[in-house]
Amino acid sequence: MSPLLRRTRKKPADRTVTLIGKPGCHLCEDAREVVSAVCAETGARWVEKDITADEELHRAYWEQIPVVLIDGEQHTFWRVDPERLRKALGADAKPG
Repeated sequence: MSPLLRRTRKKPADRTVTLIGKPGCHLCEDAREVVSAVCAETGARWVEKDITADEELHRAYWEQIPVVLIDGEQHTFWRVDPERLRKALGADAKPG
């Protein structure tokens, strides 16, 4: 990685994770647990949006929920891998 990229890379605390889901969705509940834990651990902010309350989100993601965005860009859908999320946020892997 070039020194310029290294200096401009965002820290986890400067990132925002968005979880898009709907009430009563068991995969959304699982995703919420992972997103909440990883964000608490890394310092990243996270917000949750209800697909049933937003027509644009519903049109874009209804077949993929839960969907996770990082800074507005789609990261994953259906199942959230905590290690992959940590890495995408720029955090070191959780000590094992």
